[in-house]
Amino acid sequence: MNTLRRFSTSARVCGFVSNIGKQPIPIPPNVALTQSPASLSVKGPLGETTVPLESYMQLSFLEPNILSLTVEDGAVKQQRAMWGTTRSLINNAITGMTSGFSKPLYLVGVGYRAALEDDPRGTIAGGNGKRLNLKLGHSHNIFVPIPTYITAEVPSPTKIVLSSTNNVALGHFAAEIRRLRPPEPYKGKVCFVPQHFHFSAYRISKGVFIGDETIRLKAIKKK
Repeated sequence: MNTLRRFSTSARVCGFVSNIGKQPIPIPPNVALTQSPASLSVKGPLGETTVPLESYMQLSFLEPNILSLTVEDGAVKQQRAMWGTTRSLINNAITGMTSGFSKPLYLVGVGYRAALEDDPRGTIAGGNGKRLNLKLGHSHNIFVPIPTYITAEVPSPTKIVLSSTNNVALGHFAAEIRRLRPPEPYKGKVCFVPQHFHFSAYRISKGVFIGDETIRLKAIKKK
């Protein structure tokens, strides 16, 4: 017995929507937005910043404290890509101007230490007058000037906390410090941690870790 397959003759409408860009952006009461033809100004308790806007982007308020971002034609790949990117930039700008961003860095290794001290050069090199004095297993100490847009704290010799209103610049500076001694995946040490009166062993890599970063250890290369 042959089964007839029925096909719909109506056209299917496929919408091109950015999953990130379509999400509404909540606006805190202590944030003021000012739109210009090419940018959006975000002013909050921690300062003011601007986010560039493309000509095909449209901003609208669904509610007094809810901002919506749309584009003229979501079928265009460039517009759809910038839709989600710009939405994330606006949301990060609002978060940065209200509460800011922070990233902890952990120094894991024998003798690894960090200290915050005054920079003898002051603000001549574009810093804020402070620098990090790092001991990362080299034959010499490494001095890293703190930029003006970064606030650094050293609550313990093996922990650095970086704060800024700019999430992108904060990530770049944290990556620069990590690059001085990146975690290596081969020479892992065995550490013992008590868990319910039993000791479990695991291998841990040494280096500079950002936040809760984890490194997958690899087998040691043998000749």
